[in-house]
Amino acid sequence: MSDLSTSSAVPTLGTPILSVKPVVLRAPERGADLQVRVSAPASGGDLPILVFAHGFGESMAAYDPLVDYWASNGFVVVQPTFLDSRTLGLTPEDPRYPDIWRVRVRDVTRVLDDLDRILAAIPGLAERADRARLAVAGHSWGGQTVGMLLGARVLGADGPDLTDARVKAGVLLATTGIAGDDLTGFAAQNFPFLRPDFTGLTVPTLVVAGDHDQSHLSTRGPDWFTDVYHHSPGAQGLLTLFGGDHSLGGIHGYNAADTTDENPARVALIRETTAAYLRSALRVDDVAWKQARSALAADPDPIGRIDTKEVAAR
Repeated sequence: MSDLSTSSAVPTLGTPILSVKPVVLRAPERGADLQVRVSAPASGGDLPILVFAHGFGESMAAYDPLVDYWASNGFVVVQPTFLDSRTLGLTPEDPRYPDIWRVRVRDVTRVLDDLDRILAAIPGLAERADRARLAVAGHSWGGQTVGMLLGARVLGADGPDLTDARVKAGVLLATTGIAGDDLTGFAAQNFPFLRPDFTGLTVPTLVVAGDHDQSHLSTRGPDWFTDVYHHSPGAQGLLTLFGGDHSLGGIHGYNAADTTDENPARVALIRETTAAYLRSALRVDDVAWKQARSALAADPDPIGRIDTKEVAAR
């Protein structure tokens, strides 16, 4: 069972962490400088790096229940703030708005390009971080954003290939599925780029979905958010959260009463499972992922299920 009861919202942390924001990357062509937060363990070396992409409207200041846990358990976590963040106040009338999905991907690539500057925000971190062990994760629209660096396409199979060879693993949380004719009228009008193709996603990836996540963007059911697992050659695992809605229990903030499915135990399972998967996928250790799967399978009253499939060696 996870380390939290359903009545608690405070994570069981490991090493104390340091967090700095904002680290500002000049981006005049973007119309607003790119602001980034970096969090890391206060000690330790050979630290893998995880770039996290927030969902629509959020910012680098969100997702502390995940970020605090990942950082305290050995990851350097980097969080950019995208143009759709409510902290920036862009409206659909802004000429940049229709292109935000492209800018999001460019922002993540910019973070990878400027890792040295970002890591330097915490004294000594550059020497403790392992740039060869680099992963990406994202929630909702953030999942689509980082999914493109893992090999997914937007606008179908003929869309731009933005795969980044520097990225060695990924975690996609509540990430939109294949559209077909299933987009709602609202989605078709406002998000016409929601036409992903996952056949090129070959980087090892864990998919996380809630079995109660009924999107207003698709006429399909919660299985829509599992498409990336079923249709990509790189997706190795699927964590399904029983009763999970789009916020997956409240991963965006502590005491997240604004979500329809607030459940700290669900959040705890997500952070523990994703950390275990990434540690194995990035070859930090070779038992964490197996142990996480075994522990959940042995739970007499599980709040989720892990499915796995064989994938071709890269």
